[in-house]
Amino acid sequence: MKQFLGSRVSFLVILLCLLAQMVMAQDAVKVYYYKIDDNIAKPAQRKTEKAVKDAEAMKADYILLELNTFGGELDAADKIRTLLLNAPMPTMVWINNNAASAGALISIACDSIYMASGSSLGAASVVNQQGEIMPDKYQSYMRSLMRATAEKNGRNPDVAQAMVDPDVRVRGISDSGKVLTFTTEEAVKNGFCEGMADNREEVLKQAGLEHSKVEEQHLSGIDKIINFLVNPIVSGILIMCIVGGLYFELQSPGLGLPIIIAIAGALLYFAPHYLEGLAAHWEILVFLAGVVLLMLEFFVIPGFGVAGVSGIVLILASLVLTMVFNVGFHFHFDPSLDAAAQIGQSTVLVVVSVVAGFFLSLWLAKKVITAQTPFGTMALNTELDTDKGFTSQDMHLKQYVGREAVTATFMRPAGKINIDGEILDATSEHGLIDKGTSVVVTKFENAQLVVRKR
Repeated sequence: MKQFLGSRVSFLVILLCLLAQMVMAQDAVKVYYYKIDDNIAKPAQRKTEKAVKDAEAMKADYILLELNTFGGELDAADKIRTLLLNAPMPTMVWINNNAASAGALISIACDSIYMASGSSLGAASVVNQQGEIMPDKYQSYMRSLMRATAEKNGRNPDVAQAMVDPDVRVRGISDSGKVLTFTTEEAVKNGFCEGMADNREEVLKQAGLEHSKVEEQHLSGIDKIINFLVNPIVSGILIMCIVGGLYFELQSPGLGLPIIIAIAGALLYFAPHYLEGLAAHWEILVFLAGVVLLMLEFFVIPGFGVAGVSGIVLILASLVLTMVFNVGFHFHFDPSLDAAAQIGQSTVLVVVSVVAGFFLSLWLAKKVITAQTPFGTMALNTELDTDKGFTSQDMHLKQYVGREAVTATFMRPAGKINIDGEILDATSEHGLIDKGTSVVVTKFENAQLVVRKR
């Protein structure tokens, strides 16, 4: 009987222990952890948006960001700052090496800052892509942004401003006439950092969260693809594909590889920007309208006039405006730049990509298509010499070399010419030629007559 009672007591004790562990697991503090270890740009912004959203959904008690960056786009940094300041739970940042420029702004937006030994925080002046300091009107916005963020989280606003403005003096901290950058020891000493930690576990221990449950951010395949495609460099390459594909398709009408490349480039360019809210419906429709007008100009309307120019303008405008955030027809520009400057930056990227796409396509056509590879060539390079018995078709056309003719169709550059009432195929030696233009046959090449304007 006693043995039976002892067994029942043991069972009840084990059951109570299991229930206690379940309750403790449910009540454990939850920490959502994610990492930014690249330039501050749209991908970093997407990571932060996902972090705040996921942390709120799982009812996390804290967000922990591991940060290592030399800076990046102020517009993306400002959006990340806003997300962290408005997060419904306390936020912590662990600076693992560098938090410079835009990274400094993101760091002071967090409620707690921890730094690995040998790390640095500061140097938040606004610079251009060449690393040159921008004029004071750009620094002014950054100064106010740093001060406001520091004040919001109870940090010394003068110290935050000194990270932007070399003229700001903070007694005992910054009096060298240079922008302020803290080492880990200096940040801890001056109360701008909660402590030194060389790994995530040390951060949690110093924050009193060593027994917390950590949930790491895991990006889906779609997230990784979008982060890759919204990178400005990748966007430039996609624009090159669009322009190069359209150009070569118009040179040789018919559905082929060039138009497939152009369509794929357009889909990969617009789809992630649309999902990110950068590309609106009307911007995509403007692009399609431009392509339609360009096709009409080449295949329906003779000459090159209003339709062709309008098509090019619409295509370029849609590519440029897609890079600027807007809701409907209301655009939201980077606060560190005026509207004209930001439109100018996007225009430069598009124009450079267009020009680079054209010349790169010419180079690839010569180097890749006809290049010898272990699997042979993509194009036939064999020369069929006449001394080996090979002849091209319609050799009688050679007799027309030197003759005068009139173009029977618009030449783009291929078309038809009229020689004494006989309609023959020909191609222009230089550029486009309108219908009814007097030309002269200059040579017979590749089984085709070649003409130029008289």
